[in-house]
Amino acid sequence: MKRVLFLCSHNSARSQMAEGYLRAIAGDRFQVQSAGTRATRVHPLAIRAMKEAGIDISSQRSKAVDEVGEGWDVVVTVCDSSCPVPPRSGLKLSWRFPDPSKAAGDEEEQLAAFRKVRDGIAARVRALARRLN
Repeated sequence: MKRVLFLCSHNSARSQMAEGYLRAIAGDRFQVQSAGTRATRVHPLAIRAMKEAGIDISSQRSKAVDEVGEGWDVVVTVCDSSCPVPPRSGLKLSWRFPDPSKAAGDEEEQLAAFRKVRDGIAARVRALARRLN
């Protein structure tokens, strides 16, 4: 079973959404985790945006990259800047997505930013799952 790790700075939104998507569409084929430079929390709007897409990530927890070890078959960074250094691994991919937690505006405008990133991540995760099949 291939091991796939998604990384971003705080492991609160982008990497959590990617983890949730890959687990939902191909969790039987991959061991999936996510982590960040430092652990924070899973952002409530990330949970809400994913729930709208039919995926529950509310039980996922934020982890620091030191917690997940090395030897990953695939490591995907999903941040636009200050990404953690991937642990020793096989295939390394970089998907640049803006941090939706930095979106301004009221809650609906912020949620729109999470939805946009969620949909972009969903497309990339589906393509990755096909590529690794």
